[in-house]
Amino acid sequence: MSETIRTAFDAVQRNTGAAFMEWEGWYWTTTLGDAIAEHQAVRNAVGVWDESPLRKWDFRGPDALRAADRIFTNDMLGLKVGQVRYAPFCDEDGKMVGDGTVLKFSDDHAFVITALDADLEQFRAATRGLNVGMEPITEQLPHVQLQGPHAPDVLARLCDADVGSLRYFHFWPDPVQVGGVPAWVSRTGYSGELGYEIFCRPEHADALWAAVTGAGARPYGLSAVETLRIESALIFIGYDYFQHQTSPFDMSLDKVIRLDTGDFSGKKALVETAKQPPRRLVTLVVEGDQIPEYGAAVTVGGEPAGTLTSPCLSPTLGKVIGLAVLESGYARLGQAVDVAVADGTARAAVASLPIYDPQKTRPRASPVAQPVRPA
Repeated sequence: MSETIRTAFDAVQRNTGAAFMEWEGWYWTTTLGDAIAEHQAVRNAVGVWDESPLRKWDFRGPDALRAADRIFTNDMLGLKVGQVRYAPFCDEDGKMVGDGTVLKFSDDHAFVITALDADLEQFRAATRGLNVGMEPITEQLPHVQLQGPHAPDVLARLCDADVGSLRYFHFWPDPVQVGGVPAWVSRTGYSGELGYEIFCRPEHADALWAAVTGAGARPYGLSAVETLRIESALIFIGYDYFQHQTSPFDMSLDKVIRLDTGDFSGKKALVETAKQPPRRLVTLVVEGDQIPEYGAAVTVGGEPAGTLTSPCLSPTLGKVIGLAVLESGYARLGQAVDVAVADGTARAAVASLPIYDPQKTRPRASPVAQPVRPA
């Protein structure tokens, strides 16, 4: 058995009392001691999260973007230099294998970011015959997420580029200086807030961490990430969707599934599913204070209606909520359902998706100067 890998930001976090868990061969930070305070820092100020274990792939060659287009359900050939796009990728049956982002550097160069080492097998299967190299660079390119309404202010204090000019789902293709460290910066994130991802070389990790935390960003871990993502309806592999089982339409990812152009893996099957998707992703608000289990059954009138995939007590709303995959007929706003809990069932109702900032105005907002206070 191979040894669990530590990120380049591991030691500096352990030295400040961070707790960790192992997932897919890497150590991930779970909390720095107070997950609720970490959550609130991201919602109200600014937080920094070590997301280095996400798998990064360097696509190079004449067919680099064509390969990404063949893999993902979104239009990757239409990317402009400095633009980022998100999408799922599927097997030939139209079932999800994973999801991720593509960052275009040039017509023959892109970064692809996904969750698992095994994703490379799907990439190769989907791109046979194309002239593209796919190099794993996860260990060579650690990165953090800088997330929250004060993230632009922290970054602007540290960066030698015009932070206000970086648009949502865009990145700077050339390195910039962040706290004196050469880094690539992308205006993306996994929090439902305005934020950035900052990539550097391993030898610069300590300096980058010191710079962003010294400028006011509070470190956070997976415990806070979980409540942030559920509030913001951000899906996670193995919780909300399952490889070779879940359709991207079950995840309500219609906006990033283009069926009019391209020839991506699983397209033929998805064209049929799109005619009448059988299941949809929703948010449920659950009555009471019991938090259901992950995967709890959802029923209507005692009959199966779906599954509660990701539950939590929302720190922002003060309610028990959860992401759920329901049969389409029950995925209506306000629909009453029952969710299995320890002592029976609890009443719940379908709410907006996401329940926090339904129009997603916060991550898309224009950066506004405001004072930065340590979280």
